[in-house]
Formats: sequence, C-alpha cells, structure tokens
Amino acid sequence: MNPTVARLTLRGLLGRRRGVLLLVVPALLLLVSAIASGSSGDKHDLTVTILGRLGLGTLLPILGLVVGTGAIATEIDDGSIVYLLAKPLPRWKIITTKLVVAVGTTWAFAAIPTLLASLLMYGTDDGLALGYTVATLVAGAAYSALFLLLGVVTRHAVVAGLAYALIWESLIGNFVEGARTLSVQQWGLSLAKAVAADGAVTAPVGLGVAVPMLLVLTVAATVLASVKLAGLTLAAEE
Repeated sequence: MNPTVARLTLRGLLGRRRGVLLLVVPALLLLVSAIASGSSGDKHDLTVTILGRLGLGTLLPILGLVVGTGAIATEIDDGSIVYLLAKPLPRWKIITTKLVVAVGTTWAFAAIPTLLASLLMYGTDDGLALGYTVATLVAGAAYSALFLLLGVVTRHAVVAGLAYALIWESLIGNFVEGARTLSVQQWGLSLAKAVAADGAVTAPVGLGVAVPMLLVLTVAATVLASVKLAGLTLAAEE
C-alpha cells in the first residue's frame, strides 16, 4: 500500500460533491429504519426486508459504485492518472492501494449505518445486527473491487454500474431464481444467514457457493484492474 496514493484517493472520494453523495445513502437507510422502528408491524420481517433488499440489494451497490468508480475513474477521465503512472510504482500496488481505500470508505459509510439501523429496528435479537453487518462488510469489499475494475475498463463506468446495481442486483437478483447464484446481494445474505440465529435469515444461495464466489470476484476484479491499468501505462508511453 502506498501512502501517497491512499491520501490522494481518499481526498478525491471525500471531496465536496462526492462526499455529499456518500452521506445520502446511510442517511436514507437510517431514516427508513427510524420510521420502521415505530411501525406496529412484524419487526423481524421489516428488519429483514429493509436490510436485505434495500440495504444489501440497492443502497450498498450504489454506494460501492460511487466509491469504486470514484477511486480511479475520475483520474482516468481527466487525464491526471498519467502523472501517477509516471511514478516508479508497480501498477498492482496502485490498484490495491485504491481498493483498500475504497473498501474502507464503503465500510465506514455502509457497515456502520447497517449496524445502527439493525439495532434501531430489532436490537440484538436473533443476531440480525451482527449477521447483516458481516454481510455488508464482505459484500461491500466485493462491490468495491467490481466497480473499481469497471472504472478502469470503461469511461461509462457510472452508467454501466448503475444499470448493474439497479437492474441486476435490485430487480433480477431478487425476483429471478436462476440469477440469484450470480448476485452479490444473495451471497451477502448467505453470510448473514450463517452468522444470525437459525431461521432468522433466509438465503437461496448456500454458504459453500457464496464464499468462494465472493473471493473469486474480489480477487479476479483486482487482478484484471491491475492488468488493464498496466495496458493504459503502455499506451501512454507509446
């Protein structure tokens, strides 16, 4: 990890415009949770629905998109990445440093609010708070790697990532049975189910599938992003 790259990446992510976007997601989750906590409905069902579908299925991928693409896509678009690539620094180290910063930022703006929201709605009963927090941590890391890769591969990373987050994860991943095996949200739910009390969380994907898929996605996205960034370096030098 390179401290200079990390500092520059963090400064870019927490800039005025992007910083506001990062605050909107946890604020929305906490607002919905506060309203739900005062509802007379089944607290367990409300908590599972809000944290599973809204939190893991919609807000987390959107936050991962903002952070993952923001960690590098802006530098590529405005050409400032050339100055970074001119340094005698391995390209994989640039990617891994940016990924560490992206993951840490995603955790700060997603995992902590998820924990607070679950405690607000359901307390510590059935281990839901811990289960969904663990799911958010692991799925958040996978999303960060995926969208960081997207930021390196295409100049339309935000549009492509938004389509993925809203169509695949929020819509298809929730309602099309065959697609659930390839959904980060469903993999996260599998972790939540494993951590929470028996029967507290349902997940269509088994833990034996979810964990390897999360690892493969995270590692593969990081490696591919490093390879692609090396290609950009060669293009610049030519």
